[in-house]
Amino acid sequence: MTRWLDAEEQAAWRSFLEGSARLTEHVGRVLDAHGLSLAEYEILVRLSEAGESCEHGLGQVRMSELATAVVHSRSRLTHTVTRMEAVGLVERVAHPGDGRGVLCRMTRRGMDLLVATAPAHVTSVREGFLDAMTRAEFLALGAAMAKVADRLRC
Repeated sequence: MTRWLDAEEQAAWRSFLEGSARLTEHVGRVLDAHGLSLAEYEILVRLSEAGESCEHGLGQVRMSELATAVVHSRSRLTHTVTRMEAVGLVERVAHPGDGRGVLCRMTRRGMDLLVATAPAHVTSVREGFLDAMTRAEFLALGAAMAKVADRLRC
């Protein structure tokens, strides 16, 4: 039997959809001014946080792990990384211990762009998202969305 949404649940769901879309658009405009999409920015962030670094000290991650981390299909990630590679932000290299594995590695240019873009990105997230609610509401929302992510993670 279908459990339909009641009026309050429907209103909350629609508010979530509209708020998410408007926030994504807001943050996307800020990043676009720096020549990055939100997906590209997230890839650079994940690479910058990677525990495995290469000889030049910048982060690198297996393509399959990066796809999982940024919630992209492998083909979508490949397309995005190809675009980023063409402008010198990342490079793909063979995994030294696994002939079939491919690493995505941040370049110095990618790190420089991330460092230059991060203040505007953080400001847009604070102004468009965090400042719209109390800290307790924000942390509760984060905890709730972590539950959703855990439930839907494959």
